[in-house]
Amino acid sequence: MCNNAGPEDYKAIIDKTVGFVKEHLKDAEGGHDWHHIERVWKNALHIAEKECTGNILIIELGALLHDIADAKFNNGDETLGPRIAGEFMHSLGLSESITVPVIEIIENISFRKQNKHNTPGSEELKIVQDADRLDALGAIGIARAFNYGGFKNRPLYETTELSGNGINTTVGKGNHTIGHFYEKLLLLKGLMNTRTGKAMAEERHAYMVNFLDEFFKEWEGER
Repeated sequence: MCNNAGPEDYKAIIDKTVGFVKEHLKDAEGGHDWHHIERVWKNALHIAEKECTGNILIIELGALLHDIADAKFNNGDETLGPRIAGEFMHSLGLSESITVPVIEIIENISFRKQNKHNTPGSEELKIVQDADRLDALGAIGIARAFNYGGFKNRPLYETTELSGNGINTTVGKGNHTIGHFYEKLLLLKGLMNTRTGKAMAEERHAYMVNFLDEFFKEWEGER
């Protein structure tokens, strides 16, 4: 293992965090539930091992707690997640050397935050951010996009003027699920931080592009 092993009670800390997150997100929307957290957690561990960098306890806690209170499900309150995570970590007796960078991950992981501030952040943030973005790509990313679209009662697609094979940014205008691919998901490959994350994103991105090509052909009755 490249990363430091953390304190003696490392396993107990992670086990308690897993239990806390599972309970807290038991009624969460399907694309932001425990299964999403678990996939991000696994992605983060894989990237951390391959990149051989970062504090592994901060990475694991950041991955596990990053969506503990997503602002879009809490009236846009961006302070709630960091506050809940901070109170939980304080209850475990963790030092500020751990809690502060974990809260930094939660506060800065989102696509919108990077687009707004464009700050590189810590190695741990880069890893967890890549892990989270990978879960918005590929087959899982497609499933999550449509699950959230259904949750918000959005149409699958609203017809707009297209060019070529329909794969262009004009389709991103409008409150429909296909638009989300152009507003965010197709941009993620170019925003990955780590070499491992970039390599993993390539295949998932290509899968989504192929899906969209097929979607438009079927939408237009070409299949």
